[in-house]
Amino acid sequence: MDGLLLFAHGARDPAWARPFEIVTERLRAARPDTPLAMAYLELMSPDMEQAAAQLAAAGCTRVHVLPLFLGTGGHVRRDVPVLLARLRELHGDAIEWLLHPPLGDQEAMLQAITQTCLGVLD
Repeated sequence: MDGLLLFAHGARDPAWARPFEIVTERLRAARPDTPLAMAYLELMSPDMEQAAAQLAAAGCTRVHVLPLFLGTGGHVRRDVPVLLARLRELHGDAIEWLLHPPLGDQEAMLQAITQTCLGVLD
């Protein structure tokens, strides 16, 4: 069974996470049978290990990891591979972890940002 692990930076202010919570709610409504977990790098919970444990407990054998970052910065290049290596160590071959490009590197997101920027000019 496939699952989806969304991964964001985290912040001290809980209001910062609201857009991610909205996305998570909408994804759950659109795909109620797909296990989904939101994780944070720091300052918020759950962290990636905790979110991964939720997906493992739900029976996932393949998890799509989607960093909700606007670009491929240091966290995506340095931190995410270390975190994924830890998940592979913890879960062995029971789960395949598939890392996708960060949100900001995906064409659909670039189009949405462009359209939103153009919209403020109308």
